Amino acid sequence: MSEINDYKPGMIVYGRVSGIKPYGAFVSFSDGVTGLIHISELSSGFVRNVANFVNVNDYIMVKVIDVDYKHRQLRLSFKALHPNGRKARKRVHFEGLPSDEIGFRSLSEALPKWILEGEKRNDES
Repeated sequence: MSEINDYKPGMIVYGRVSGIKPYGAFVSFSDGVTGLIHISELSSGFVRNVANFVNVNDYIMVKVIDVDYKHRQLRLSFKALHPNGRKARKRVHFEGLPSDEIGFRSLSEALPKWILEGEKRNDES
């Protein structure tokens, strides 16, 4: 892309996070155009800290929501492409986990052996 006129709402673009403020993140593109991901466009849930989603110098994919041709700025959305975009948490669902019939019994049986092995290593040192 060479200029702001090449950008259209609905486009998916790749840029670098160039700054973070309490109200959102700024994204720069190789052609000099910049855009803002407002905090409301980071996630559908509550956003306490922008840095939970993006960091400065991250390269990210975002969706163009609106184009201000006069000021050469884009209004961007992160949540449109990353519905569960929070970096810090990833929900994992496990199916078919083994039953916990053994519980902590195996640990309590192995612990005395581990203690003795540790004491032997300390004595040899």
